[in-house]
Amino acid sequence: MRPLCLRCRRPESTCYCARLPSLETRTRIVFLQHPRERRVAIGTARMAHLCLPNSEIHLGVDFTGHSRIETLAANPERVAVLFPGPGAMPLEQAATQPPETLIVVDGTWPLAKKVVKSNPLLAGLPRIGFTPRRPSNYRIRSEPADHCVSTIEAVVEVLGALEGGDPTRFDAMLSPFEFMVDTQIESRAHRNDPPRRRIYKGPWRPPLELRSLAEDLPRLVLLYAEANAHPAEEGIPPELVHLVACRPFTGERFEAILAPRQPLARSTPLHTELPEDLLRAGEERDSALGRFEAFLRPDDVLAVWTTYALDLLWRDGVTRRAAANIRLAAARALKGKAGGVEQAVPLLGIEAPALWAPGRAGRRIQALEAVVQELIRRGLAENPPDMQQSA
Repeated sequence: MRPLCLRCRRPESTCYCARLPSLETRTRIVFLQHPRERRVAIGTARMAHLCLPNSEIHLGVDFTGHSRIETLAANPERVAVLFPGPGAMPLEQAATQPPETLIVVDGTWPLAKKVVKSNPLLAGLPRIGFTPRRPSNYRIRSEPADHCVSTIEAVVEVLGALEGGDPTRFDAMLSPFEFMVDTQIESRAHRNDPPRRRIYKGPWRPPLELRSLAEDLPRLVLLYAEANAHPAEEGIPPELVHLVACRPFTGERFEAILAPRQPLARSTPLHTELPEDLLRAGEERDSALGRFEAFLRPDDVLAVWTTYALDLLWRDGVTRRAAANIRLAAARALKGKAGGVEQAVPLLGIEAPALWAPGRAGRRIQALEAVVQELIRRGLAENPPDMQQSA
């Protein structure tokens, strides 16, 4: 038997303890870990716990009668549960009045749902959900949906928003995580014994992210936005100046060039690829956003490559709606990093259609539309990709 590190419980040859930071937080993190997850060597809740002195971890499924959890649940105004689903508040909303304690349920998606369902105490607490900034780097374990990242990745992102709004503040926690992933992949690459064969107990189905996109097609609105963005040291927040959107189910399209209210940054005409005079002569902001609100329907899902476009819209007061991160779905389809939306087009073996809007936004909304159509096609597939190619 290989000697284990008693702290991280990994073999000494792959111990990540030297890479663990110690990060103080205002928020108390309480991990509720399903017992099966404790036995998973590549789990990340313990890793996150070791990075955060102001955290605790409890093992179990049914926490009825658990004094600590009952104490927390008695103060719902100060406690929230990190768990997506109906009724979960967006992370941006939670950041306006951050909870003192955040309960994080750790387990595979079915196991985590079981923990939540088994504990009525959790049902009475506010929930927080979020759309990840980037695809999960959990390349040694499959996540079932685009909002599912590893526990440590979720904690890094949520703490970054709740404690000051700097999304990178807790990125140091990802150092041991990335080390674990890389060493696990390297270990698999150098294995001499035959690879284990997966036994499929049921018919093949496309990844959940792709099936979800296909199901949401009638409600999908693809979105891309450009900003008048000044250097960070100038302290001027970015503002929306070019907005493009399309509804692939019906072919409807929307475009607005918004006149900047702040001084036009020198780089804005360059990165938007729009002439300065066109930007300055843009539409009045309230008018443009009013047209966009009229373009949308109450149950629409806004599909974006990154959340930057959503941040610009929310800042301008556009009504919040459900969102889908297409980059995460593309990464799952590619079984690796997808890069930028324009880079994903050739990686998926497709071509973008003709442009219908000017500038960089025009190229990227067309690339996004091509990517989404391909992902939906794969989400509707009846056979695995290798069988589709050979058919």
